[in-house]
Amino acid sequence: MAGQFYRPPEQPPSIEEILVRLRSKWRGFKGGPFAAVVIIAIILIIIWTAWFTVQPEQTGIVQRFGKVVRTAGPGLHFKIPFWVETVRTVPTARVLKEEFGFRTVAVGDRTRYEERPYKDESLMLTGDLNVIDVQWVVQYRIEDPINYLFLVRDTDKTIRDISEAIMRRVVGNRLGSDVLTVARVEVATEAKEEIQKVLTDYKTGVRLVTVELQDVTPPDPVKPAFNEVNEARQDKERTINQAQEQANREIPKARGVAAQSISEAEGYALERVNRARGEADRFLSILAEYEGAPEVTRRRLYLEAMGGFLSEIKGLYIVDDEQKALVPWLPLQSGGNVAAGGEPSPAPGPAPQGGAK
Repeated sequence: MAGQFYRPPEQPPSIEEILVRLRSKWRGFKGGPFAAVVIIAIILIIIWTAWFTVQPEQTGIVQRFGKVVRTAGPGLHFKIPFWVETVRTVPTARVLKEEFGFRTVAVGDRTRYEERPYKDESLMLTGDLNVIDVQWVVQYRIEDPINYLFLVRDTDKTIRDISEAIMRRVVGNRLGSDVLTVARVEVATEAKEEIQKVLTDYKTGVRLVTVELQDVTPPDPVKPAFNEVNEARQDKERTINQAQEQANREIPKARGVAAQSISEAEGYALERVNRARGEADRFLSILAEYEGAPEVTRRRLYLEAMGGFLSEIKGLYIVDDEQKALVPWLPLQSGGNVAAGGEPSPAPGPAPQGGAK
């Protein structure tokens, strides 16, 4: 512009010039060691608060002035220092558990439990007004860490209260004998479903893994009576099983014998009917022959009857009351012995008296 002279732009100072200026100013500053310590402390704080590490089984929740801004997975991460951003880690990959009625002291080769009983948690009233001691475990995972931390106050206590309330209701709807014996799996399954439903409605960010009944026993004062009842029930079941086994063995056998008898009776009936029909047909045929030639048919029937009768006789003796000598034996048997001269040989012994045999 007119009336003004040209001023070349100033060049930015180099690093060496900056260091020289800082050194000169530092020399003129009194109390230099204290300021150095402060600066070094500030630098260390910045470095220390600018990074964080999340373990493999955890998830990091980064908050900026208390507001959740992001989540961080396992590994090394950086954040705004001076506690502008803070981090809270949640074990999302670990299975957590809550114990009711007992407490585990140490886990290892031999798991140890506290000797002090927690009867206020485990004693429950059943549907038939009996009291039983129920110990159980609830295992869960943190599914949503943000809901777990910020939507419910004291989430662990909430899980315990919900689990205990629902377990008492489920046990209270059943008979004590069923809970002690055959319904343990059903109780655990029903309790898990209802606990999960309530936790989901409360948006706790928790997903149940399992609900398992550990030890279900009657109270100590009634254990002897309960053991006697169990022994009686086992004897009853054993007797029923033995009776059922015998029934399964005897009933098929009886059915087989009955079927065999029925088959034999049906066969015998069929045989008798067929034989009767054959005899009737034979009689009708003989009657037709008799009507055509009565005399010949009568003689033929007589000869057939005598032939059948005499064929079954082994010996025949003829005795005359007026004659004391033995009448020669008539050899009616097939292949009988005949004496020389064509006369039959006499019988080998005295003839019996009293007619013919």
